[in-house]
Amino acid sequence: MSVDSSKQASRRFSRETRRAMILDSAAELIAEKGTAELSLESIGQHAEVSKTLMYRYFGSLIELLRDLLDQEFKHLRDTQFQASKGVETYEELVRNVTKAYLRYIEDRGLIIERLQAYPNIAGAQDPTHFRREPAVQYFAELTSATFDIPMDIATASTEISFGLPAAAGQYLIKSGADRQTVEDITVAMILGGIVGVQYDALGAKQKLKRPAKEKSGSNGRKKKGRKDS
Repeated sequence: MSVDSSKQASRRFSRETRRAMILDSAAELIAEKGTAELSLESIGQHAEVSKTLMYRYFGSLIELLRDLLDQEFKHLRDTQFQASKGVETYEELVRNVTKAYLRYIEDRGLIIERLQAYPNIAGAQDPTHFRREPAVQYFAELTSATFDIPMDIATASTEISFGLPAAAGQYLIKSGADRQTVEDITVAMILGGIVGVQYDALGAKQKLKRPAKEKSGSNGRKKKGRKDS
């Protein structure tokens, strides 16, 4: 495609639309061929955008790949948010959000994994860290209100449980396991952890309150005095 034709094409799309199309083309290439031979030029050819125009949108390949990773994380978080709407029970909330996460990872996880493994992007945060603070706050408030758990404990348990879907997603990609099975295990672990925390916070460490009848003897029976011989 010539520079003139790319300029004509760019006039048909807004800057944001064209930028999104370039990122989508990059994702397609990464899914198909990996990142070993990836370049701004190869992405531009795939997107039918000139080299000059590519550099107007992205100063370097690293910048493009980081923007693509952020876009993937944003789409994933938005998908989970939509899945949380209209639920009536805590179990339904956890299951819907977990299902949305695992479905997205099953579909786009390879792209995210290859982006995170790319030099200068290596060690990037896992998907659950994107916009994590407001998400944790939302879940912690629901957990505290639903299970009558102190907010500080609800926040801590939510922060910890947020790592479970990420671990489940990695296992799903690497093992090829049945997604429904992985979902069921993940949901059971999250719910089981909340129930355990509730028991520990509200029951297990409470001081025992013995029935009045136990004060008079073991097993609720009064002690018998020795008979004189």
